[in-house]
Amino acid sequence: MKQLLVALIAGSLFGAGLAFSGMADPARVQGFLDLFGRWDPTLAFVMGGAMTPMAIAWIIQRRLEKPFAGEQFSLPGTTLIDRKLTIGAVLFGTGWGISGLCPGPGFADLAINPLPALAFVAALLAGMIAHRVTS
Repeated sequence: MKQLLVALIAGSLFGAGLAFSGMADPARVQGFLDLFGRWDPTLAFVMGGAMTPMAIAWIIQRRLEKPFAGEQFSLPGTTLIDRKLTIGAVLFGTGWGISGLCPGPGFADLAINPLPALAFVAALLAGMIAHRVTS
């Protein structure tokens, strides 16, 4: 129950942050990616602002024996840049540039602008299924 409550609070904070910062608006993201047009630097400030609390979280995590709502930390290992990572990054970046959405804002937009977000989330889920079937 504790894990579910922590996930609910974290997800709510993340969604509220996306909405407050305007990052759930695909036009804002596409404006950031439009380097030779009407460039919008807002996303750079949001990313920069996210780095400070994340750096603090990593420092705190190193001092903890176990997470607040779990038995052990589940942290990804560091791997080399390989073909699968490169292809995945290219696909992610292409989809992000075309739609102006990545998974977090895509799911948040289900509540804000459901029809376009539904198409994005359906494509996202189809890609996840395709990856699972082909891996």
